[in-house]
Amino acid sequence: MSPIPSLPSRGDVVRVARSTTVIAGQLLDTAGNITRIAVNTLDPRDGSGAEALRVLRQTTAELAEASASPQAQEAFYRIVDTLTRLGTTGAPLAVHPVSEPAQALLTALGDTLLPVLDAVEPALQEVVAVLGELVEATSPLLPTAAGLAAGVLLALTPLIRAAAEVLRDSAPELGRIADALTAALAPLMPLQVGLVERAAAAGATVARAALPPLADLTEAAAATTEAARPMLLASEEILVAALEQIQPLLLASASRAGRFARAAAVRVSAAVNPAADQGVVVAVTPA
Repeated sequence: MSPIPSLPSRGDVVRVARSTTVIAGQLLDTAGNITRIAVNTLDPRDGSGAEALRVLRQTTAELAEASASPQAQEAFYRIVDTLTRLGTTGAPLAVHPVSEPAQALLTALGDTLLPVLDAVEPALQEVVAVLGELVEATSPLLPTAAGLAAGVLLALTPLIRAAAEVLRDSAPELGRIADALTAALAPLMPLQVGLVERAAAAGATVARAALPPLADLTEAAAATTEAARPMLLASEEILVAALEQIQPLLLASASRAGRFARAAAVRVSAAVNPAADQGVVVAVTPA
């Protein structure tokens, strides 16, 4: 006959009641905060609450309809299948001894890269802004580039198809080549490993010996650059001033070349198709 379990002590009952009271109070405070957020967000005094609810209802209805489509269901299936595979194969890999070097590498990279990323963040933001301006400025060229890429792909399609057919028909020969290479290279692998180890040792020795002179050379180059900075700034100023001086000449030369090119194009078109418009006369006057 099993013994009758002992009743909890008065202290245990008081402790459980106190913990339950604290948790209930925190839940009530959280519910009150959520209610205040909802009231502040959906305040109907200026009519914004009803509009927000209408937009939210319409958005959720559209999301519900889109999630029921075959494409969305297929995407959901793929996500679930991917998560299942990650769960079944990723967990054993995470605890496998082979993963320890990868985890150590990620830890070292994280500790090393975070200061570097903080340092280059302003420069990266400036580069991103400049790239955005560059993309916006070159956007008129994008349709032409896309057309050229499409034409190149269409031109390469027969070649790719022919190569695929040749490789598919030559599968036995490719297998023989692979077997021959394996048989020829397999005996050389131990020798290659030994050579790589010797090369690594020699390279490490050379690197250790070359780093101090390289550090001295870098410090000397930095000191020389610091001393020559006024001269470099002066030469840059002279170069910019010279470019500003010859800018009108360059613009005039480019304009003259453009006029001659247009005139030549018109004459070539007239020579190729003399039956075209005969009433257009182009006169080119040198500037």
